[in-house]
Amino acid sequence: MKVKKQRIIFGYVLLELVLLNFALFAVVFFKSFFIPQRRYDAFLEDGYLLLSVIYNVSWLLILLLNGTQDMYIRQSLGARVRELLTNSFILLGMSSTLILLVNLEEYPITILLGPVGLFAALNLIAFIIVHRVVGKSSERINFGAKLLVIGAGQSGKEVLTFTERNRHLGYDVIGFLDDYYPSSNGINLLGRLHDLPSVLDTKPVDEIVIALPFENNEENIRQAIEVADFRGVRVNIVPDYPEMIKDRYQAYNIGSMPVLQLKQTPLDQFHNFMTKKIFDFVFALVMLILLSPILLVIAILIKLDSRGPVFYKPLRKGQMGRVFKCFKFRSMYVDTSANAGTKSTQKNDPRITRLGAFLRKTNIDELPQLINVLIGNMSVVGPRPHRVNLNDELQQLVDKYMVRHYVKPGITGWAQVNGFRGPTETPEAINGRVKHDLYYIENWSFWFDIKIIFLTVFGKKVRQNAF
Repeated sequence: MKVKKQRIIFGYVLLELVLLNFALFAVVFFKSFFIPQRRYDAFLEDGYLLLSVIYNVSWLLILLLNGTQDMYIRQSLGARVRELLTNSFILLGMSSTLILLVNLEEYPITILLGPVGLFAALNLIAFIIVHRVVGKSSERINFGAKLLVIGAGQSGKEVLTFTERNRHLGYDVIGFLDDYYPSSNGINLLGRLHDLPSVLDTKPVDEIVIALPFENNEENIRQAIEVADFRGVRVNIVPDYPEMIKDRYQAYNIGSMPVLQLKQTPLDQFHNFMTKKIFDFVFALVMLILLSPILLVIAILIKLDSRGPVFYKPLRKGQMGRVFKCFKFRSMYVDTSANAGTKSTQKNDPRITRLGAFLRKTNIDELPQLINVLIGNMSVVGPRPHRVNLNDELQQLVDKYMVRHYVKPGITGWAQVNGFRGPTETPEAINGRVKHDLYYIENWSFWFDIKIIFLTVFGKKVRQNAF
């Protein structure tokens, strides 16, 4: 539910930035009729871009530092208006101060302040439209997150009531599990508590909400958490018993409903989520542009070295267990056998081409994954994505292995720069990789990502087991 909340917030932030820039553009060009041409031309040449930067940076700082992101999911229009007015006044103060500091005060006050008023009006109109449109179309366009509720008592019914009253948030309760309440009470009972594994294996469940009373259910709750962790499914608890939870968690509200989310990580904080998302996009785009001549040369060399496509696109498991195509430069001869893509690479592997050996040793074969970063199914830094069959095997062998799927997989990762790459044939190699991946997820920071990128280029351990 937290992931869903972040996506709602991120979508609104993007919409607001579009509206803010439109407001600035509209006001400046409207005022062109009242400004002497020479002065207006000078403003466009010297001031418009700077003014745009000031407004955009000021608004982002307000959202990141003022702690008001929850305004995007509040149902009350009045609360939204109050929050918007407060932030607009803050934007006015911040932008006016910066405008004075950069010496843009010589231009008419309406050009400097007009965009804020127009932006506030457009923002409110957009909020009303989106609020209604999304609420009506969330199920049709598969906008929502599918929830499985464990517990069909009063707390479970409150979860169902909340999702039905707040359909604009996109949550959809697909059913309940409970040992004591019959299906005749008007809910979709999918089974008993011991049916949780089979339900998760057969139903499209994005997250679990545990709504059981603490008394006499401690063991049931713990077993449900273990089953969910095994399958990499997020768990939320409608709380009155936080004392039983030993893992890191966070209490937060979705509208008026309090929820506990287990396995809380730094990337569950919106400012961290947004920082990483922006960095991923900018880094991938810049690197693809800068490296495009080299990538073109490599593509030509691959075609000259052996027959087959330039790219190898194996299926990998990513965030929340979703399968995606992972782009790589082809470094092996084309294999048309039935078990192609299911066997790990070995030292002196005869399948590797002459050029492929160099590409793999230098990690250049991974560069096309910058495309995956732009698409959005990978990050620059994160746990490396595994083959689907290997992922399923390790899920059975390693405790909490699927927790790796809480975040997007990365082109490089903390495990790789510490030497845990290549085949996972020994318990030490498997556990070492997973241990480092979980450490990264629990201790993420922007500078931690920068450190890993630096070690990927200059570190010595990163090239261990590279073949």
